[in-house]
Amino acid sequence: MPDALYQNFLAAKDDSEKLSSEPSNDDKLKLYALYKIGKGDKIEDAKKPGMFDMQRKYMYNAWQEEVKAGTAKADAQKKYIEKVNELATKLNYQTNYTPKHK
Repeated sequence: MPDALYQNFLAAKDDSEKLSSEPSNDDKLKLYALYKIGKGDKIEDAKKPGMFDMQRKYMYNAWQEEVKAGTAKADAQKKYIEKVNELATKLNYQTNYTPKHK
């Protein structure tokens, strides 16, 4: 059974999809990087994006920067939860909201 931190991490993932406004690109990249580390994905196992796939390249680079910063799995989960809570306050959070962005 997953621990409480991981359960809160998964709940924050669900909450991130209920923001009434779309986060900035920087915020989305930060969330992506923290989520990948928080899930336990290894950047060494990830396929590098193609030269012309700029969106995936930005995502990969954000993840790589967070890995280089030494962010551990539990720390990434905590930071992800904090970031979602920050965005929920900033962008509003709606419990019965169907997101238009993903």
